[in-house]
Amino acid sequence: MARLGKFGVWSWFFLNIFKSATSNSKPQTPNCSMGIEKDIQQQTFRNEFQKASVNIIFSANWLNEKIKTFLEAEDITPQQYNILRILKGSKAPLSTLQIRERMLDKISDTSRIVERMLKKGMVEKQICSADKRLADVVISKRGISILEKLDKKNDQLDHFTQALSVEEAAALNRLLDKMREHC
Repeated sequence: MARLGKFGVWSWFFLNIFKSATSNSKPQTPNCSMGIEKDIQQQTFRNEFQKASVNIIFSANWLNEKIKTFLEAEDITPQQYNILRILKGSKAPLSTLQIRERMLDKISDTSRIVERMLKKGMVEKQICSADKRLADVVISKRGISILEKLDKKNDQLDHFTQALSVEEAAALNRLLDKMREHC
């Protein structure tokens, strides 16, 4: 379990809870030779809502692994890539708190990640003009260069979801937004 990482541990935790919760129940879904049932070797779920939750967790981890592999060529992590994109899109320097608020992974230790990026030359720190005790972060020329290289390969990133049609991708986006807005 040590190699699972932060989200892998959560996935392992939830999948084991889901498995134990369904082990004495009657099958709610048909046996399938493809899909999430095959991927996690579990044929029954408590209901379709539980199956959807497991499928989202599993799919998110699957996509994260694909993205990690894609980013390895530039020796950056998904969190570093996310920060580079945030900084590139910002009109002004950002504090680590502002960066954290915009990140996809809000649990990240943004300060530590920024320090690693600083050592790699991907970002620069500037003294905050409003409060001299604080530092703001900006993307460096090297960070921009890395993003430009990766932007040329965006079709490889899009490939991970191209089994879906444009209409299916739009529907998936609407459904995921609806799920998050409900809570």
